[in-house]
Amino acid sequence: MNNEVQLKIEGKKGFFYIDIAGQREAMMTFVFAGDDKIIIDHTEVNPGNEGKGLGKKMVAQAVAYARENGIKIIPLCPFAKSVFDKVPEFQDVL
Repeated sequence: MNNEVQLKIEGKKGFFYIDIAGQREAMMTFVFAGDDKIIIDHTEVNPGNEGKGLGKKMVAQAVAYARENGIKIIPLCPFAKSVFDKVPEFQDVL
């Protein structure tokens, strides 16, 4: 099972996603807020994939992306915010 997090950016919007066996099973959308911030606005995991850590993997990838690009994250999505609240190591990108 390959559940590697991918990234797609289209203009001022983007999303992290996980495809499993050719099917999109999880997606987390964001928008750019200026040049130095992204706002995570929605996280979705398909039914049957709850509890597998896919959402947290996407948040972790967003954190890695933010660190690599010197930007900050504003987690408006309740799920993403809950991950940031639970993982102190991610606080540096807020």
